[in-house]
Amino acid sequence: MKKAIHPTYHAQATIKCACGNEVKIGSTVEKINIELCSLCHPFYTGKQKIVDTARRVEKFKARQDKKSTEILDSKAKAVKKAARAAKKAEKKLKETEE
Repeated sequence: MKKAIHPTYHAQATIKCACGNEVKIGSTVEKINIELCSLCHPFYTGKQKIVDTARRVEKFKARQDKKSTEILDSKAKAVKKAARAAKKAEKKLKETEE
């Protein structure tokens, strides 16, 4: 192996997160600054952070609510229609028996 081409290895390199967490590991870079770590990332903490620019989340939830009510309304209409059809068929059956 060539001696002069490899970067220097720092056994106690510092990784510093924006939340203040510091971790010491081995790396070829002595100091590393990051924005998210396992202590502040939403996946690991379980806290969901939604930055709602231009009300996109609100609009999406409103559309979903509207769709769910439309589905319920259409099911209710189908049940009413089936009940009317059954009543009509029953009435027709009574007329044919008389």
